[in-house]
Parts: sequence; structure tokens; C-alpha cells
Amino acid sequence: MPLYFKKSNVTVKVNGYIKSRKKIGLVPTMGSLHDGHISLIKKAKQNNDVVWVSIFINPTQFNSSKDLINYPKDLNKDIKLIKEISKDINVFSPEECEMYNGNPKIKVYDFENLDNELEGKFRKNHFNGVATIVSKLLSLFKPNNIYFGEKDFQQILIIKRLISIERINVKIVICPTIREKNGLALSSRNNLLSKSNREKSSIIYKSLNILKENFKNLNLIQTQKKIIDNINKKKNFEVEYLEIVNENTLEIDVKINPKKTYRAFICVKANEVRLIDNILLN
Repeated sequence: MPLYFKKSNVTVKVNGYIKSRKKIGLVPTMGSLHDGHISLIKKAKQNNDVVWVSIFINPTQFNSSKDLINYPKDLNKDIKLIKEISKDINVFSPEECEMYNGNPKIKVYDFENLDNELEGKFRKNHFNGVATIVSKLLSLFKPNNIYFGEKDFQQILIIKRLISIERINVKIVICPTIREKNGLALSSRNNLLSKSNREKSSIIYKSLNILKENFKNLNLIQTQKKIIDNINKKKNFEVEYLEIVNENTLEIDVKINPKKTYRAFICVKANEVRLIDNILLN
């Protein structure tokens, strides 16, 4: 399996693929790969002639230096997992200095308020950091397709806006959220949970399904409050937000419009580990 750790090597290789008109798929990750990532990589392998998996813990999307330091990492394990899918998949794992030239600075974009809702309220400039690194990767690889999981739906909207702003010709492929047996959405941060908190985290997906199953009949404000109170009763659990919003704008409608599409988003802190999830409601 080809491994590339220098941008110069990658540029030469990618230019060769572009000239030969091979279809390129990109799966951007921060490593600590799990079955959710694996599903993205397998989908990319099915749909493209060439697949690149980037493994880079991007410093500009972290609001806490502690969170950045504690983010789980195991490059050798990640490479082994990718190799088990196919030895032909290319891996790009650069150093911070390669991506930011020794100056990890974010580029500020106009995301039309998408970056100020939900996660944006708790993680200032997070999405500008995400967009900055994704823009660099798109410029480097020039993929035909880029792959993201539905769990990060707000991030997907941000990347769509980025692509529009920078007029990049790439298709976003959204893949279903992969879950643990108890319904917890897979995330690299799940490795930071205690066994007890991991088991109790099943309440997150159960709560989202309650909203989905009864969306048309519920008093949404009362139901949201009950769900939040129920989760907060769990030891070490705290709901940061639970919102029902327009899927395309992330805005809260005073009255539900049956012609619009709605999605519920939730973030729960379990002993400081932030667990996010969402579900399509109608």
C-alpha cells in the first residue's frame, strides 16, 4: 500500500492520476479509525479508480489544547486497517509543518450563519478550522468525490458552502452513520469513554428515535425538555444542546412546515467527552 508523508510526493502522484483521467476519491480523517471510517473508505474504493485517505489531526479545529493533546492516535493501527481493505489505497499522513508551513492559521469564511448554530455555539471558529484544512486537501488531491459520514451533518453543510465559495468541482458523498450495538454513533472520541458511560450513552440514540417516531404528534418543546431532563439525570451526563431545525439552514422554525425537511441534533457531554449525533425526522 503506497504511503505518502510529503506534499511534494503527493503532488507528483496526483498529477499523474489527473493526466490519466482516473477518478479520484478522498476520505479525510483525523485517524484513530473505526468502522465508520472503514465504511467511507470501502464506499470510496467501490466508486473510484484511486482512493486517498488522509490522516491528519488538524490543530486549527480544536478549541482546547487539552482536547488536541488527548485526541486518540495510532497511525500504525490505522494503516493496518486500511491495508486490510486494499493494498492499493493511498495514505497521506503529513506533519503539521507541511500543511501549515509552521503557521497553523485559519482562513475565515462566510458560511451564512451555518457555523454559528449547534456546534458553532460551543466551538468558536471550529468550522473555519475544518474548512481551512479541507480546502488545502481539495487543492492538493483535486478529487472527483469526497466522503463524509452523516453523523457530522453540520460539517457536511459547511463543506458544501466551502465548495460553493471556492468554486471547487467535487461531489460530496454522504454515507450513513455507523453505530455501536447500543446505538451510540461511532466516533474516535468513544475510546475516551469509561465502560459505564459508553453503556449509558445508548440513551442518546434512543432519545433521537423518540423524536423521529412521534415527530408529527408531539408537543416538541415539552418533549425536548423531558428528554434533556432524562439524560441529565444520568450520572456524569449533561446535554449541551438538543435542537430540531431546518435541515438545510439549521434554523429553528416557530411552526413546523410539512414542506420542509427537519433534523434533530444533539450533543451530550459524558465526563467532558462530547458526543454528537443527529437524525432525519421527516
